[in-house]
Amino acid sequence: MELDLEKQFADRAYQLLVSLVTPRPIALVTTLSPDGKVNAAPFSFFNVLGAQPPIVAFAPGDRDNGTPKDTALNVRATHEFVVNLVDETIAEAMNQCAASLPYGENELARAGLTAAPSSLVKPPRIAESPASLECMEWGTLQIGNNRVVIGIVKRLHLRDELFDPEKKRIHTDKLFLIGRMASPHWYCRTRDRFEMIRPK
Repeated sequence: MELDLEKQFADRAYQLLVSLVTPRPIALVTTLSPDGKVNAAPFSFFNVLGAQPPIVAFAPGDRDNGTPKDTALNVRATHEFVVNLVDETIAEAMNQCAASLPYGENELARAGLTAAPSSLVKPPRIAESPASLECMEWGTLQIGNNRVVIGIVKRLHLRDELFDPEKKRIHTDKLFLIGRMASPHWYCRTRDRFEMIRPK
């Protein structure tokens, strides 16, 4: 089976790709508007892309009327954001943050999440998140109708029990993130794991 995503199946590209490229990590991104109003929105077009410097990227889409979503507007104006990772304990709250609220309305308050101060950037991190990455925008790429925001990670906040200070490692056995599966409503847990030793 071969599908042409430029012509015959162009109108189905989103549905086909998000059903295949799974699971996808979820970034619950917090930003501030120029007048200081908090916005929080989840994105599953997201990943870590490098370590020297440490960079992440996410792709905020547009509203149905073609205008950029609040996160994209805020990053364009302030060049700062925080990526909050999503585990099982805040999954439902993350889902509440996906609601389309009027610009400037605080999704954290609606979802029952707590804004905590960041160290270097102005947008808050989410206190309930297992890990938060304070980011400065490196740049935003516009590829057709896609917008890809690339950020340099300046600070990493973790729950204390997730970090081994002696080995400088994450206790991944205590981190239960969720992943995005097929559109529109499917997710997965990350408790079912197996190990494969990489060949030398």
